Amino acid sequence: MNRPDPLTRLVEQLQRLPGIGAKSAQRLAYHVLKTPREEIDRLADAMREVKDRVTYCSVCSNITDVDPCFFCTNAGRDGRVICVVEEPENVAAVEKTRDFKGKYHVLMGALSPLQGIGPDDLKVRELLMRVGGGTVEEVILATNPNVEGEATAIYLAKLLKPLGVRVTRIAMGVPVGSDLEYADEVTMHKAMEGRREV
Repeated sequence: MNRPDPLTRLVEQLQRLPGIGAKSAQRLAYHVLKTPREEIDRLADAMREVKDRVTYCSVCSNITDVDPCFFCTNAGRDGRVICVVEEPENVAAVEKTRDFKGKYHVLMGALSPLQGIGPDDLKVRELLMRVGGGTVEEVILATNPNVEGEATAIYLAKLLKPLGVRVTRIAMGVPVGSDLEYADEVTMHKAMEGRREV
């Protein structure tokens, strides 16, 4: 198909987004073309603002526009319990339960030797430093229930247990092979409620 160069470039850039294939990218590009300029400017401004203002918390690695983040600075959160998740979007999944009142630690991934992701590529050292401070009593391992998440949980449990903290794993109310961000409130609630010692 013969498209103007700017439209072709837009389709190519949209295809680089996760979950956007060639057809979806083309539909989005034509939608952008038909949308009033003011709406597109607002979208572009919002994207720029995210890149300019949103960063990672220096304590827990969650996304934030204020460092340290809301969860780390909130006196109402229990610092004796840390929930370890793989990605920032997993924090939102746990928060949907409205039951967890502790703090978080985001690993920024999971162990995956096949993809070349080892312990040094994750925020493991930072977690051990937080737990080693002596105020943490329990670490909940809420990594995804897939091969990489399980391997990460087992690895972390071996490192954390000698530090004298209770190490638990979320129950498998979350379907195996899926991601936490897709879990509904009830499933996530059951998973947190049924966590077990590792």
